[in-house]
Amino acid sequence: MRVPDDDEIRALHARHAPTPEAFDLVHTHCRVIWDVAAQLIARSGLDVDADLVRAGCLLHDVGVYRLYDADGRPDFRQYVRHGVLGHELLREEGYPDVLCRFCSHHTGVGLTRADILDQDLPLPVADYLAESPEEELVMYADKFHSKSTPPVFLTADTFAARIARFGPDKTAAFARMRRDLGTPDLAPLAAAYGHALT
Repeated sequence: MRVPDDDEIRALHARHAPTPEAFDLVHTHCRVIWDVAAQLIARSGLDVDADLVRAGCLLHDVGVYRLYDADGRPDFRQYVRHGVLGHELLREEGYPDVLCRFCSHHTGVGLTRADILDQDLPLPVADYLAESPEEELVMYADKFHSKSTPPVFLTADTFAARIARFGPDKTAAFARMRRDLGTPDLAPLAAAYGHALT
């Protein structure tokens, strides 16, 4: 499988972003997530395909562009759908399933069929769990940065507190990822991007 390079992925973002502001928000976030994942790979010697992780990080949130209306205004009330929307977008672009899955399988610490039914989420009923080390690393790295206004970096403790409201199984899943994948040093990234660290 050919993995797309940074320029190809940037061009895909530019094609689908409804506004320059949306491009800046989403593409920058995706770059941040790759920086987090690259740091974890370098620090922990994780046994992953780094090129595949890079592409997964840079592509994982492209579905957010489909949450904007025709006038370029975001409607994030159905934000939980951005993963499946990104999967569809990449499939339409001809990307293989291994890349499409980075979109649909990165939300939270994984969504199960039971989560979708119990919370009445507007998603096709299925399990959206990381199944490869690369998918898990992209999912995990994504927890350390938010596209909020303004964007911020989240410490592991901050994210752990946020995920706790979804139950002890989600808290345990994040704790296991943290143990297995390490805790990134976010201070230099926060300084480089000019985003606060909370």
